Amino acid sequence: MTTQTTVIIGANSQIAKALAKQVIRYPDSQLIVVSRNIDFYQSDEFSQAILIQVNNYQESEIDMAVERIKKANALQIRQVFICHGVLHNDHCQPEKRLEDFSAAAFTEILTANTITPMLWLKALVPLLTGKHPCKVVVFSARVGSIADNRIGGWYSYRASKAAMNMLLKSTAVELERRAKNIKLISFHPGTTDTPLSKPFQRSVPDGKLFTSAFVAQQLLQIVADTTVDGAASFVDWQGHEIPW
Repeated sequence: MTTQTTVIIGANSQIAKALAKQVIRYPDSQLIVVSRNIDFYQSDEFSQAILIQVNNYQESEIDMAVERIKKANALQIRQVFICHGVLHNDHCQPEKRLEDFSAAAFTEILTANTITPMLWLKALVPLLTGKHPCKVVVFSARVGSIADNRIGGWYSYRASKAAMNMLLKSTAVELERRAKNIKLISFHPGTTDTPLSKPFQRSVPDGKLFTSAFVAQQLLQIVADTTVDGAASFVDWQGHEIPW
């Protein structure tokens, strides 16, 4: 029996791929990746990984993917990484002023950054509840901190991450009563050299643009060091707490 199973959801992002490359080297471990695109994992390096491809992230697809995780006999899931996140795309850009706010863009960003991770959490909790500790990481962002918001802007992205943080806090309160083995972590990776941050890298201070491999290594260490305490944590890439 494997000693640890890791599940990576939204596994086509750059940080998710870096996580997978490090986790797959763990001795006596099982890796499950879930993504709409699994091309990256079609190599000998991931020959022992369980690959679950989904067509979309609608609730029915999420439920079917979790059912496939069950059938994979993943009885010792110790860590889950939910890596969904959208800051911009061809038709959504971070708002610089109030006049840029769009209901359609806000709905799309909220769906990707808040609703979809919450649907995964809803579907996974029954599978994760048990005697052994399980740590669930949801990718967030420092700009989702209400207390830390001093410059405004980025209405949709900020709101989607703040909403995700509130949902995680509420879920942690409930799980402390009925699933004490689960620890929820809202994670800010810092500015990482990925397509998500590419248009905004010019303003990043020297030494503050991180590689995906570095962020993955930091995150895995944070997860290993974090205790299951019945509360949600909001931390950055250094493991430092961020005000909610």
